[in-house]
Amino acid sequence: MPSDADTSRPGPSLSLWSFRDDVTIETAEDGSLTILSRWGDVPVGRPAPAVEEVLHRMTYGPVALGNVAGLDEGVLRPVFDRLPGRIVRSLGSRDSPVPLLSVQPVSPLGVFALPEVAEDRPLRLSRFAFAHQRDGELVLESPLSHHRVVLHRPQASLVLGALPRATTTVEVGRKVSLALPVVADVVAYLVGAGMVVVAEAGTSRFHEDSDPTLAMWSPYDLLFHSRSRLGPHDDPAGATFRHVATLPPPAAVKPVPAGPRIPMYRPPVTVPHGMTLTEAVDLRRSTRTFAEAAPSTRELGELLFHAARVRMQTVATAPDNVRYTVTRRPYPSAGSLYELELYLTVDRCPDLRRGIYHYSPVDHALTLVNADPADVDELLDNARVSVGGRRPPPVLITMTARAGRVSWVYDSISYATTLKHVGMLQQTLCLVATMLGLATCALTMGDARVSASAFGLDWPAEVGVGEFAIGLPENDISCNEEYLGVHGM
Repeated sequence: MPSDADTSRPGPSLSLWSFRDDVTIETAEDGSLTILSRWGDVPVGRPAPAVEEVLHRMTYGPVALGNVAGLDEGVLRPVFDRLPGRIVRSLGSRDSPVPLLSVQPVSPLGVFALPEVAEDRPLRLSRFAFAHQRDGELVLESPLSHHRVVLHRPQASLVLGALPRATTTVEVGRKVSLALPVVADVVAYLVGAGMVVVAEAGTSRFHEDSDPTLAMWSPYDLLFHSRSRLGPHDDPAGATFRHVATLPPPAAVKPVPAGPRIPMYRPPVTVPHGMTLTEAVDLRRSTRTFAEAAPSTRELGELLFHAARVRMQTVATAPDNVRYTVTRRPYPSAGSLYELELYLTVDRCPDLRRGIYHYSPVDHALTLVNADPADVDELLDNARVSVGGRRPPPVLITMTARAGRVSWVYDSISYATTLKHVGMLQQTLCLVATMLGLATCALTMGDARVSASAFGLDWPAEVGVGEFAIGLPENDISCNEEYLGVHGM
């Protein structure tokens, strides 16, 4: 671990080679070697003694190839070429055992090539690169790269800090007061890892700014996409139950909050009004102008009963024989976890007080949690703007997510899974509402600050993730054509 006082000028740099921490070497009885890793096993036969020495030393840490007696790099290179995604390249300096930085592969496609970067060529940090700390060190990652860069010493971070805007290696050297060869080497490693981009030859233009495909992605969306699917990263993903040994399983259902309770109507049949699924799909429309009249509590009760109630509860088993409760409801949910909560903000309903209500899917009941007119007005006005209507919708359903309910089971994909659940619940609400003759519009965006305050959420343990407007159809159907609003579906 580098010292916080490590601010000296690095000495001459040198290239170092090592394996990822999860790589091991297996030696067969005949002396042949197999490189074992998370991305598969690679037989390399019986290499020359110097090559074998390099491979074994690389399992212990960074190796300078020039320090291995009798090594023919021409013989070593073909072996390295067979090991993509397994070799770490580090930039060391002769004054310290701690490298300046390391370029670590994060996918089986991670093949690092050290480029030559002219000292006067414009360059800058990629707009898709992001920095965070891991194990006390600064780490750079990008959804466009098959590597991560770990900055072990502050001198490398100084170079990084000089790259947010277009500059040159020479200018960076002046700013950070480091020897130009060291700066040039740090820059070359950052460019080779895809964290720093260089201008197109003879210009000051950067390809990532003009590429129409990249232009359509924000850095946040592309990062979110890449980390919520298998691909160019080595983060744990799927049902890892990472917290099972340290945190108890979150409750299957949120405790009912304090406040006046309103039991909802429970319909005696399972399919409302006998409409077929095909008819409901064909008749589904997004409504942006609702009638002045509003759905009754009976209609809201039918909607919530058929779309969101808890049908049953059962027990599942996690690793280490940890038991946790899961539920069954009308819409799908990964692992039957059902992290979504529903809050109804009521503007007008013939038999329900204006206010904000929490829905209990077990009791099939509403609880009044907030009657402050200002909070009700703000939520409904935001919905009116999103829908693009003349008046607020009679009822707004806000979906919140108890994030820990999913992340207790799933790694990396938990929030992406929650957003899928939002879409499935919105679709279920749409179809049931169509069968009931109600008008609906699923919204694409809400205000996280407003919902957290109005619902009294323990943010970020519970966060707003989706909105859904409900009302009665207006007679003037010309106002209800699809896609009139930007933020409604």
